Amino acid sequence: MATVHVLDHPLIQHKLAILRNKNTSVKEFRELISEIAGLMCYEATRNLPTEEVEIETPVAKAKVKMLAGKKLAIIPILRAGLGMVDSMVDMIPSAKIGHIGLYRDPETHLPVEYYCKLPDDIENRQVYVVDPMLATGGSAVAAIDFLKKYGCKNIIMMNIIGCPEGVKAVQEAHPDVEMYLAAVDERLNDHAYIVPGLGDAGDRIFGTK
Repeated sequence: MATVHVLDHPLIQHKLAILRNKNTSVKEFRELISEIAGLMCYEATRNLPTEEVEIETPVAKAKVKMLAGKKLAIIPILRAGLGMVDSMVDMIPSAKIGHIGLYRDPETHLPVEYYCKLPDDIENRQVYVVDPMLATGGSAVAAIDFLKKYGCKNIIMMNIIGCPEGVKAVQEAHPDVEMYLAAVDERLNDHAYIVPGLGDAGDRIFGTK
């Protein structure tokens, strides 16, 4: 079964509390999504391989560790996943970015694909799939399905808020995919929204209703 990491770092939890507040402005919400994603990225990249190299400081030669050439890719699930990308790229400037466009059918709550564009060498990269919310898990499972069809073998899922139903769906469909979340909430309601959650992340990031 896939490993699930719930990140309880005080900075993440503080920012998440403000993010949830219905009175938080669009501007602040967008900034918080990015800041939380950056902090989560720090944890989700903890096990990247390093290699020892020799450099010369102004004082002396030194053996130091650098990333061991691992190629990375960040794949946001459109549209809300876009809010998590910039801060991750700030930390990993060499990462390539792909996009998977999915929307949830309002009646069936099932994901519908409308766009998919990935780096040519995606199968050789460590892939981070990002989406603020993991509700039913349908979009996450579908996105990972697409990536595996393109040959991806190293996939990590990053969500800011999830729920037991969504976590279970990803674990059952893709037990090899490691998951990182800032919180796992109580449940889904009858409209497939996470409770207590934070509402519709896409609408709150982009100011739409």
